[in-house]
Formats: sequence, structure tokens, C-alpha cells
Amino acid sequence: MAPTITAAWTNPQEHLALNHKLRKPLVEKLRRERINSSIEQLKSLLGPEFLKQQPDSKLEKADILEMTVCFLRQLLQQNHQQRRLLDHFNKLQTSSEQNPRDADFSPLCSTVQTSNTKDQNPEKNPLWRPW
Repeated sequence: MAPTITAAWTNPQEHLALNHKLRKPLVEKLRRERINSSIEQLKSLLGPEFLKQQPDSKLEKADILEMTVCFLRQLLQQNHQQRRLLDHFNKLQTSSEQNPRDADFSPLCSTVQTSNTKDQNPEKNPLWRPW
């Protein structure tokens, strides 16, 4: 019969410490694999963007993360600009529904008024009509 070592298992804290020491490298390896997988996914999702900036160089993980942050910032900025433009058009639409004649011609009227105030002699300039 083979000899057994029972003294090492008598203390439960030693058993937990040994178990932790055995599991720690495995957990760390899995964590690194998750990080690498996510970075590769970012690289594949933003592939064309990466090729524009550095077509022939091998990108480091830090480069991929920096380029992703830059791309996301640009995307958010475009989204913000589109949102502002959409809000502006929505305001114009609601104001035109409330008072259609004034909302449709207010920019034109202001242009006509400013051109008339510049030229004091109305006989030289024909009356501009939008219809």
C-alpha cells in the first residue's frame, strides 16, 4: 500500500491556500484569453478604420484600444451633431404647423427687408416675390 500524507490536509486553511495557488494561474490565463479575444473582436469590427491609419504595421493591443476610443469619440460626435440637426428640423416643423405662413416665409421676409433697407430707392430694384 502507498503511503499517504494526511498531515497536509489536517488544516482547512492550508487546503484552501493550496487550492488557491493551483487555481490562480488557470484563472489568470482565462482572464488574459478573454482580454485578447475582445481586442481581436475590436480589431475585426474596426478593420477598415485600422487599415486606413496603419496599413502595413502590426498593431499592439494598446494601439487597437486607442484607435477604438478615437473612433467611438468620432461616432459619438457625429451622433450628437445629427441629433442637434434633427431637433432643429423638428422645431421648424412644429412651428410651421402652428403658423404655416410665418414659419415658411420668415427667413425670406427677413432677407427681403434687409435688402430693401440697404437700397433706399425701390424703383431701381424690382420687387422680389417668392411665388
